[in-house]
Amino acid sequence: MAGMTLTDPGAAFAVLEIDLSAVVANWRMLREAHGGRPTAGVLKADAYGTGAPQAAAALHAAGCRHFFTAHLSEAVAVRGCVPGALLGVLNGMLPGVEAEYVAQDIVPVLGSLSDISRWSAHAKRLGRTLPALLHVDTGMARLGLEPAEVDAIAADPALLVGIDLRYVVTHLIAADDPADPTNQEQLCRFQAACAKLPPVPRSLANSAGLFLGDAFRSDLARPGAALYGIDPVAGVTMRPVVRLTARVLQVRAIAAGEAVGYNTTWRAARPSRIAVLGVGYADGFPRALTNRGAACFDGIRLPLVGRVSMDLTTYDVTDHPGIGPGDWLELLGPSRSLADVAAEAGASPYEILTRLGRRYARVWHG
Repeated sequence: MAGMTLTDPGAAFAVLEIDLSAVVANWRMLREAHGGRPTAGVLKADAYGTGAPQAAAALHAAGCRHFFTAHLSEAVAVRGCVPGALLGVLNGMLPGVEAEYVAQDIVPVLGSLSDISRWSAHAKRLGRTLPALLHVDTGMARLGLEPAEVDAIAADPALLVGIDLRYVVTHLIAADDPADPTNQEQLCRFQAACAKLPPVPRSLANSAGLFLGDAFRSDLARPGAALYGIDPVAGVTMRPVVRLTARVLQVRAIAAGEAVGYNTTWRAARPSRIAVLGVGYADGFPRALTNRGAACFDGIRLPLVGRVSMDLTTYDVTDHPGIGPGDWLELLGPSRSLADVAAEAGASPYEILTRLGRRYARVWHG
């Protein structure tokens, strides 16, 4: 998702600031948690809404040499930002796109016998080996080789002819809860599957998996959300990456008993001053924050009142007469964390971050 291009971000109704030095600091911390072993940067969903080309370039400059996206198109968009790095596509490989992977030097994550057969056949047509990762399903029941498919490869290693396997990977289900027995069950299933496959490096931990202990360390970790400021597990705090501010368009004086916004969901209990911001659900600002969310001004909480509409939100600034048109209020940032906003919206911090809209003027720092 590309942001607006403005010569002066102050001309925008709202500005999303992304701290790339925080992304790099988070990656370094996660790499340390992985014992200094190789640690990838997951760039799917436009680097979780922060700008994949910018995040990719910053991580590559810091020494990251493994990257992943969910879609081939996402990988193509960042290939030039990560020269020489392994760039993999997690969602598998659709039929008929094999040549595009080769042309763009992108590595598929193969998750079915069909994927394997098509990639092997393409390697034979080209007369050379082609790199790939092998995805083993250990309980997520979405993508990845089923146990019977792993057994088929073990029985007939020729299925992998022409494929240069770089890693065998799996995806953890409940790593954010270290007490969940599913984590140990998946580890055992992964180890059993790997014992049947060629002896290649393994990739196991996601962001939260890095904090499950030594057994979950592998040859390559694949953190995503934690890179962009989402705390992976309780007690682990990442550096915030995004700050969203919006300019006050108008301040309206309303009488006691008057309603604000659609469907009269909020009425003033006293004469009130209402600040209007040019941010709404079309910008990824959750409608569920209606009468529950807030903005901040110099650290002071200003309650969101009335409906979150498509383009506008309204805030009660009655007790803060110094706030007027042109002032900037913080919607995400030091005083309004992703976790705070997610809790008020009844959502995941992942949802809040990845839905940040394309109408914000984006400014990258660091």
